[in-house]
Amino acid sequence: MALKSTIYKAALQIADMDRQLYADHALTLALHPSETEERLLVRLLAYALNVPHDTDRGALMFARGLSDGDEPDIWQHDLSGQLVHWIEVGQPDERRLSKACARAERVTLYVFGSAAAIWWAGIQNKLTRLSKLTVWQIPAPQAQALAQLAARSMQWQLTVQDGHVWVSSGDSSVELLPQRLMGPPP
Repeated sequence: MALKSTIYKAALQIADMDRQLYADHALTLALHPSETEERLLVRLLAYALNVPHDTDRGALMFARGLSDGDEPDIWQHDLSGQLVHWIEVGQPDERRLSKACARAERVTLYVFGSAAAIWWAGIQNKLTRLSKLTVWQIPAPQAQALAQLAARSMQWQLTVQDGHVWVSSGDSSVELLPQRLMGPPP
């Protein structure tokens, strides 16, 4: 018998002073049976940090990522169907990132976990030719603290200022400082 995904609901209030973006989003996320809550919440964080100001070039959508090798975790298509933004979470191989860069106008990767530094050391030189790729690392202790905010029904207030991200949910809050490992200048 196949395991089913677990459904999570998230209400996001985003105040991103770095991008002058202020928005509310009600989202439904599926936790894949092979996925951890830490990865799920890093996906939610990636969504919040990349949501566009408007939908002129299409909305940001959760894709099948883990379930489908041809889709990222999150993507944005314009109204003509052109793939605008491919967002990946985790530690994919070089081929997957190369394929993403060939298909999308830009690609963003969020790396997290205790093995991220080892993964990065092994792949960094292979990715230098991918000019469309931006790689961010969420330090392992911060990603683990973020995972503590997991609940089947979440209400997040997310504030971004000067590269710092504060996520609060009820009585708990987490400060994150994503580190840019590579990518074009902001």
